[in-house]
Amino acid sequence: MRKLITFCIFGLTFIIIGCKQPNKEYIFIEGFTQGGSFHIKYQPNPDSIPVQEIYKLLNAISASLSIYDSSSIISRINRNDSTVEPDRYFIEIFRNSYKIYQQTDGAFDITVAPLVRYWGFLPKDTMIKNSQTIDSLLQYVGMHKVHLKENKIIKDYPQIQFDVNAIAQGYTVDKLAMLLESKKIKNYMVEVGGEVKVKGVNPNGEKWKVGVDKPIENSDETNRELQTILSITDISLATSGSYRKFVELNGTKYSHTINPHTGYPTHHHLLSATILSKSCTDADALATAIMVMGLEKGKQFILENKLSAFLIYSEDSGKLKTWMTNDLKNNIASIESQKP
Repeated sequence: MRKLITFCIFGLTFIIIGCKQPNKEYIFIEGFTQGGSFHIKYQPNPDSIPVQEIYKLLNAISASLSIYDSSSIISRINRNDSTVEPDRYFIEIFRNSYKIYQQTDGAFDITVAPLVRYWGFLPKDTMIKNSQTIDSLLQYVGMHKVHLKENKIIKDYPQIQFDVNAIAQGYTVDKLAMLLESKKIKNYMVEVGGEVKVKGVNPNGEKWKVGVDKPIENSDETNRELQTILSITDISLATSGSYRKFVELNGTKYSHTINPHTGYPTHHHLLSATILSKSCTDADALATAIMVMGLEKGKQFILENKLSAFLIYSEDSGKLKTWMTNDLKNNIASIESQKP
């Protein structure tokens, strides 16, 4: 009898489909980090089981990049603490973010924090007042207004703040994968906050199966549905969506994805963007950028940059439709009847 085992949340559902019990040699670790969950499944090298090293790495990255930790490197930089020096994790995130910022013409921008806080998606502090207008906040947005010089972050305005949530989880996946591979681990799945990297085979000796959630408003792990299942290996995958996290003001729902150019939450037919890439850091950031761009500009960007992508969008009637790049069609393990 075929078994279906699901685990993980936040836009992606990781599943193992097989005809036998999972190989007990695989180790499964789960927990919480950076305000969300993580899941790791791997076949260990008999001479090196890095469980404690995994937790040590997660703690080190959180101590650098977590906006939920007031003592983290990023929180201190946001407060303009003159004694703080960026560590290697922050510097790597900063440089990767600037690369994607340039590639996407600013659609991805980690200086969007004042706008995100204004719309109510980040912990509030007293530096940015909600009474300020969006136009006034926009002067503090733009990665070209911050500079990394001699291991210091130099801001054009002290009000500039960073929010790396749209790239940090993918970056963490890459760092965890590098740790596993340094131990010569060949078969693994690493997931942090819904961003994932897989290599080799799952416990049943097959490619890893990753389910992309159907974008249903207010869905959670008790009522989620899958839009499609991808059969993949040796690749990273990240999804950004506009349907699960939002604020409601005066009867209007606003997506958590903020357009750095306008200062307003995105509002268009594109509901979910999934990007596949060797780098989970890049996939994470690019998925967010495409959600900012919207359906048509996003598709154009995907094709021009030769990305692998799976998009879910709604028609004017509300019917869900999908679009994918040609290279993914052979990776579809299961999909609902509606197709582009």
